[in-house]
Amino acid sequence: MTCVMSEIKRSWSKRSLITVLSLVFMVLGIGCISWTVFRISRYSIPASSAIEPNKLPNSSTAPDESVPPPDLPVPAKAVYPIYPVEGDSIGTLTIPSLNLELLILQGTEEKELKKGVGHFLQSVLPGQEDNCVLSGHRETVFRQLGKLEIGYLIVVKTSAGTFTYEVKGTRIVDEDDKTVIVPTDNAVLTLTTCYPFDTPGYFPYRYIVSATLVESQ
Repeated sequence: MTCVMSEIKRSWSKRSLITVLSLVFMVLGIGCISWTVFRISRYSIPASSAIEPNKLPNSSTAPDESVPPPDLPVPAKAVYPIYPVEGDSIGTLTIPSLNLELLILQGTEEKELKKGVGHFLQSVLPGQEDNCVLSGHRETVFRQLGKLEIGYLIVVKTSAGTFTYEVKGTRIVDEDDKTVIVPTDNAVLTLTTCYPFDTPGYFPYRYIVSATLVESQ
């Protein structure tokens, strides 16, 4: 009986030792895992707060070309205090090289063209960005238009300011050619008159002078 009891005690002692050792190893394992998780969570950066590569302090990014640099002046747009109605006087057109100064009126009906140069109503006013179209009779105000050469200056004075254009080219087109009045990206002045200059009567051709804005005051 004594031997049996001793054997049981030894068996329980072994089991207790194994249990204790298992518990110790388990605690150590849990401790290692917990420490590792803590270290990872401490030094990791959430995705929502991560710095984008192109926003790093030392990184160089391409400038946004849609926004002009702040040190460059923005050109002022021609603004008219009162938009002229048909028949109103807009201003004057001067061609220094031809010693010519002409009155500009709103509209291209015969009553305006008898008094001076007519502004085509569907085009922008002088000085504004886009295509400003002015027409005149070849027998009167625009009889010297054929003498204009590339590089000549045309000065237009209105209530919005003084605008200087430089002649860039001339051409002859059919009277139905709509390219004369098409919109443009920049401030352009287009002068039109009948052609030929020295032939009386009606002719279905137009003489065109194209000039671009080079100065505004």
